[in-house]
Amino acid sequence: MSQIALPLDWPDAGNDAAFIVDASNSEAVRHLDHWSLWPVRTTLLTGPRKSGRSTLGRIFARRSGGRVIDDADLSAEETLFHAWNAAQADRQPLLIIADEPPPRWEIALPDLRTRIAATPKVRIGEPGDQLIEARLQRHFGGQGMAIPQNAIDYLLKRMDRSHYALHHLMETLDRLAFERRSRITLGLVRDAMKELGFIDL
Repeated sequence: MSQIALPLDWPDAGNDAAFIVDASNSEAVRHLDHWSLWPVRTTLLTGPRKSGRSTLGRIFARRSGGRVIDDADLSAEETLFHAWNAAQADRQPLLIIADEPPPRWEIALPDLRTRIAATPKVRIGEPGDQLIEARLQRHFGGQGMAIPQNAIDYLLKRMDRSHYALHHLMETLDRLAFERRSRITLGLVRDAMKELGFIDL
């Protein structure tokens, strides 16, 4: 497995758990960590839901003292336009978070469309094996449970590589473990994956 320059955990001084860094998000983390070098005082962060983008935004706001507008593609365009202008005038960084960049994010206001076009853009991708394993270990470790390596190896060969799939898998494992009063086992993982349609048998 190739190594990345950043440590696996990007520690946070606030209440959020440390943000796990891997190849899918390391470019975004590097960019946000160097906000003082942005050519304009605004960046657009995109990526799939459940990818940790809101957590990353909260960490960024605490570190930089800047402003974050989450779900910007659902926000009033006039509000975004004035926030973008204020960030340049006040020299305070602004992070805009949306599902997709333009043109998938359709912006009707011409002046906002021009400003977003001039804004640096970074994206969080879908998770790799390293991130999936780290999130599973942290999630269940935080509950005082361990997930055995044979269960991790099993699911990595079969699950969809998406943040949503991982989120639903952890939710299903939580529920099954509670209902059965069981620890996390290979059998429990197999049942969860069957319920979610990842496997047929």
